[in-house]
Amino acid sequence: MATQITPAAPAEERDYEKQINPENQVNEFPDKDKESDSEDSGVKQDGVKAVEAVTQIWSPAMMWAVFGFLYMVHLVDTLLQAVHGSLVPYVTSSFSQHGLLAVTSVFGSIIAGVSKLAIAKIIDIRGRNEGFLLMILIIIAGMIMKAVCKNVETYAAGHTFYWVGHVGLGYIIDVVLSDMTSLRNRMIMFGLYMSPRLASTFGGPKIAELFLKHSTYRWAFGSFCIILVFFSIPVSAIFMFHEIKAKKMGLLPEKSGRSLWESTKFYVVEFDVVGMFLTIAGFSLILTPMNIATRAPNGWATDYIIAMIVVGVVCLASFAAWEKWYAKVPYIPFKFLKNRTILGACCLSAFLNMSIFAWDTYYYSYLQVVHSLSVSLAGYTLNAFSVTSTILAPFIGLFLRWYGRYYWPAVSGLPWCILGTALLIHFRHPGVEVGYLVMCQVFHGVCGGIWAMCGPLAIMTQVNHQDIAVALALYSMFGSIGQAIGFGISGAIWTNDLPKEMYKALPESAKNQTAALYGDMVLQMADPVGTPIRDAVIHAYGVVQRQMIIAGCAFLPFIIICVLVWHNKPIDRKQTKGNVF
Repeated sequence: MATQITPAAPAEERDYEKQINPENQVNEFPDKDKESDSEDSGVKQDGVKAVEAVTQIWSPAMMWAVFGFLYMVHLVDTLLQAVHGSLVPYVTSSFSQHGLLAVTSVFGSIIAGVSKLAIAKIIDIRGRNEGFLLMILIIIAGMIMKAVCKNVETYAAGHTFYWVGHVGLGYIIDVVLSDMTSLRNRMIMFGLYMSPRLASTFGGPKIAELFLKHSTYRWAFGSFCIILVFFSIPVSAIFMFHEIKAKKMGLLPEKSGRSLWESTKFYVVEFDVVGMFLTIAGFSLILTPMNIATRAPNGWATDYIIAMIVVGVVCLASFAAWEKWYAKVPYIPFKFLKNRTILGACCLSAFLNMSIFAWDTYYYSYLQVVHSLSVSLAGYTLNAFSVTSTILAPFIGLFLRWYGRYYWPAVSGLPWCILGTALLIHFRHPGVEVGYLVMCQVFHGVCGGIWAMCGPLAIMTQVNHQDIAVALALYSMFGSIGQAIGFGISGAIWTNDLPKEMYKALPESAKNQTAALYGDMVLQMADPVGTPIRDAVIHAYGVVQRQMIIAGCAFLPFIIICVLVWHNKPIDRKQTKGNVF
């Protein structure tokens, strides 16, 4: 953390292990970590103290119950994401705004990424359970907004809420899993928690297709709100019960005693609200014009487009100045970025997301329009990436436990990433068999599975338990900002070039339909393959998709460098307390 909360008195720093009965003594199974963590002598924040107290008083059976309930929450959330991904093109098309698919994702990615450090501070200061419940509420608020939206603006706002909650929930689950596992066994559990992607890969697109045929996308969003709440209650109840029990045993710190005004000032400073606002505003104002410039009266020369870019740059420059000279608690913990492993892993997450989302954003639409795949088949093809990485992840976790280091396994992912991206230039155009596209997705899945395990592990080996939440938040923030930049790149190429390519390819009698075709994917598929209009649309898709892939390939050299700079530390140090796996 950039700052630590100092206890009011030395008496609050208790030796938990000496206060616990022998039958509840610390256990890490199946084996002990070798090296003691030096963090025990440092100051921990209340949320970290609380989770350590909980893990020391619960039984192994209760620990496994939490693993099970968290797994179900993650399954529902992952399934919702898959259903949502299949429905989004139809939602934007229902408002004749299919071209704004990337815009609706940019804001969500930026705000979700930047807010991750704020979420880390919430769960470190207030507690894991409070952060968990907050993310559930934000998801529900976003889904309700999307279920009742009457225009694309309301949908975009709802998506921003949903995406912040979705990304935040996944992040908190990762932190809680870290609290409940030893460093050596952690990636095994991380790998197992990727398995819900298998269900979402095959179930999500099919569920979306059924809702489109027999109901509406609105009911899909509403139904998942109810299901998510149902599975979230047991997780929160277990943590709440054990926190109350720990408090009665004297293991939890006393309340701060601050007044409402004092607490407000404390949290404004601690969360660096000014820094957070400047970051969100800066990235949003720079990336949004890339997606809306073609709709402006004078394109890039339009006054408000120029103003947005200028103000965005000023906001980011102001953020740098604020963090350096004025922020009492810097929003970004720059001390971690001095470590080349943490910096390399964070930049890997950013550049990988830039590369993938530069060509992935409109991939689903491409599969349906160009290759005439159904909703479910397009989803299966797109999610071959997830299937591959999900199947590999637990085995990679086991290998990392046996091997004891992460550097060379991470390096082994580079050839798969290069092949998966570069081959798309050749295979991703009209007339190519879909099987080749699946092959490239599988290649990406291999590197994705490797780096999904090695990236967080590399970061967590560099920090102690107190700093796990912040370090993982930093890693995730870089990934989300990279994702937003990828969305911005794809949106810029799509909105600037697709209408032009459609207009060029359409027959003279249909050129006046360019705007309508561009804005509605359903209309694009209305004419059968082989007719002049459909073939013109397919040709335009092929040209634009190739440009997107070339843009994605431009990030490959940076990805290579980001992996090669890591240290190669062992993973056998002790990091967590209590009954953990």
